[in-house]
Amino acid sequence: MLELRPNCECCGRDLAPDSADARICSFECTFCADCTTGTLSGRCPNCGGELLRRPIRPAEKLVKFPASTTRKVKLQGCAA
Repeated sequence: MLELRPNCECCGRDLAPDSADARICSFECTFCADCTTGTLSGRCPNCGGELLRRPIRPAEKLVKFPASTTRKVKLQGCAA
């Protein structure tokens, strides 16, 4: 099950579980749409994988399977 991380690892922007702006790689590294298309050019800076739109978990499933609250931010900054 996806963690649904709460923020962009690059800029720290909040990303709600139902955000259409969340992008993830196959390792679930999470970034916002702006950082993905701008700074990162569609590639994860951690693994080099493709960043795609994160699926949205139905609201009724969030009750039993909540999103993660653990924030991750790249302290050294973000570069592809």
